[in-house]
Amino acid sequence: MAIHRTLRSAGLILYVSASAVISQQPEPTPKDVQASLVTIPSEVPADATRYSLLLAGNKAGVMAVWKTPDGARHNFFAFNDRGRGPKITTRVVVDRAGIPTEIDATGNDYLEGPVDEHFRLGGGKASWSNKAEKGEKELRDTALYVPLDGNFAGEMETALLAAPGSRLALLPEGEARIERVLDRTITAGGKTRKVTLYEETGLAFTSAPVWLAEDGSLFASGSDWFVVIPEGAEAAWPELLESQKVRASQQGEQVARKAGKKLEAPLLIRDARLFDSETASMKDRMSVLIVGGRIAQVGPDAKVKPSGKHDILDAKGKTLLPGLWDMHVHLGDWDDGVLNLAAGVTTVRDLANDIDHLREIRAKFDSGVLAGPRVVMAGFIDGRGPYQGPTKVFADTPEEAKADIERYKSLGYEQIKIYSSVKPELVPVIATEAHRLGMRVSGHVPAFMTMQQAVEQGYDEVQHANFWFLNFFFDTVKDTRTPARFTAVAEHAAELDLNSERVRAFVRLLREHHTVLDPTISAFEDFFTARPGTPSPALAAVADRLPAQNRRQTLGGGLPVPEGMDKRYRDSFQAVLRFLKQLYDSGLTIVAGTDSVPGFTLHRELENYAAAGIPAPKVLQLATLGAARVMKHDGDSGSIAPNKTADLILVDGDPAARTSDIRRVVTVIKGGTLYDAAALYRSLGIRPAN
Repeated sequence: MAIHRTLRSAGLILYVSASAVISQQPEPTPKDVQASLVTIPSEVPADATRYSLLLAGNKAGVMAVWKTPDGARHNFFAFNDRGRGPKITTRVVVDRAGIPTEIDATGNDYLEGPVDEHFRLGGGKASWSNKAEKGEKELRDTALYVPLDGNFAGEMETALLAAPGSRLALLPEGEARIERVLDRTITAGGKTRKVTLYEETGLAFTSAPVWLAEDGSLFASGSDWFVVIPEGAEAAWPELLESQKVRASQQGEQVARKAGKKLEAPLLIRDARLFDSETASMKDRMSVLIVGGRIAQVGPDAKVKPSGKHDILDAKGKTLLPGLWDMHVHLGDWDDGVLNLAAGVTTVRDLANDIDHLREIRAKFDSGVLAGPRVVMAGFIDGRGPYQGPTKVFADTPEEAKADIERYKSLGYEQIKIYSSVKPELVPVIATEAHRLGMRVSGHVPAFMTMQQAVEQGYDEVQHANFWFLNFFFDTVKDTRTPARFTAVAEHAAELDLNSERVRAFVRLLREHHTVLDPTISAFEDFFTARPGTPSPALAAVADRLPAQNRRQTLGGGLPVPEGMDKRYRDSFQAVLRFLKQLYDSGLTIVAGTDSVPGFTLHRELENYAAAGIPAPKVLQLATLGAARVMKHDGDSGSIAPNKTADLILVDGDPAARTSDIRRVVTVIKGGTLYDAAALYRSLGIRPAN
């Protein structure tokens, strides 16, 4: 088995292709409460091999693996992530070489859309069909089909290890190979076992780690965020994770060394069209002098005169901007840092993550060991329950909430994010304590509250545009923990009269409270308008640049669309854009965040703001100085001015006139290091934009 869906999002959507699960228990413990919503079908035999799936250390689902007398291999894969999650049964038949010749997968995907995937190989011909693809191919050599929705449970590794050179062509396209990395002896379930770490390439932007047992069967696969491991062996994961993180860091460090250049001498950037984020205007023929990672001088070419030896970067009329901010991320591995920098994102705000992982990767980004942006940390708090978020930090009492906030503050966090299962009565407690400590408060609107109530009780900011609409749908959607928080908006947003007095009163309330909005518009564009078989709108502009298997993952579609509702879903997205423009025109502060694939989706987010009618220069302003001001970092970031940190990007185009030109980043400077955007993209197998 391999985790091959790496177009992931830890917030709205979780893209994983790994398997799960736990055995049925009469009374789930607090750590198992998510998995209590997972039911195991009667067809799964009692003697099936079972794996636990963990999300942020909490059991969330199960994978059961078994064989039938006809030799077919089966796996049942299901997990619960905040009321969403796949439930898929996959049947696989392999030939003597271990190559799958038949694959059948049925059930539902992460967003509860139907799964009906089939593959056949025989007579030198392969054919396949799934929700996004239908194809066939004559084969001269052996090839391996990678399911779009169905799940392998070790079959991929078996086939690759048996293949010449441990590599195989992939269907519909691409190539994968596997490499043995290291052995470990662990204690699991009271037994000593030898396991081996392998790395698979060709399935994602970076190599995918997987641990196999001595007999070649799947043992474990995962990360800080997601884990699949045999039941009873969960305690062994931290040791295995540390081993694969060392290996991954080495790969990331190599990319950072090759793509980055330390600025040993002062750097003079000349002949630039400079975007002044203070005035949201352009200035031609400008120079910027960088000394020691900071901006020393800014002015017309003729007036900036460095003293002493210096290097020169001739911008040749390209646009020089402050580095972009992505205000809604959940950092995964080192490749997230590369994707952000390559796209011109020099600062991110992480709104939910494992504490140890976030602090570790942030330190490596800051030191330059890994290529990545500056990281502003927000601490995540949720309440316990079957819809709890993937976190280790819970608060069901005022005492727990205050302790969580104090811990986050002591670790350098600047903000608290409240999630959907927090009890409404705890919201003012959290807000008061966070504000007392000088921290911002934001989040989802908890279940059984309206957005208006959340703002009145202390929210400084609200994540996600769906909550704007749910404020008016409270009579029908009181529980915001379930998928209804998406589907109700898709079905009814177009019906809301944005000129009504109740909407105007709501906008006035937000303005009076100086509420900041983090809409993640592009996530809803995908939810409401993406259809199976065509690239998601958020990634359509770059799909052809992606590695083959990553490109396939853009084809899965968004929310399942009920019959006759296609136009309504599309109209509802247009309503989201209209509401965004109305809120912007009312003077509310908008910040640009993605909650999805790093870098690329921030570009799409900005394009959507322009499509809503926000002027292109103002779009750039809110993604630079505007974000820095919200986080009170504008004294050191967000604009190109003397004494500020030299976080700059050079763009081959004019994004103040055409927002889409922001995709054409050429050079990124983060403090004292200069990065070639094209080299960063190539390190992940992505074709550069230019």
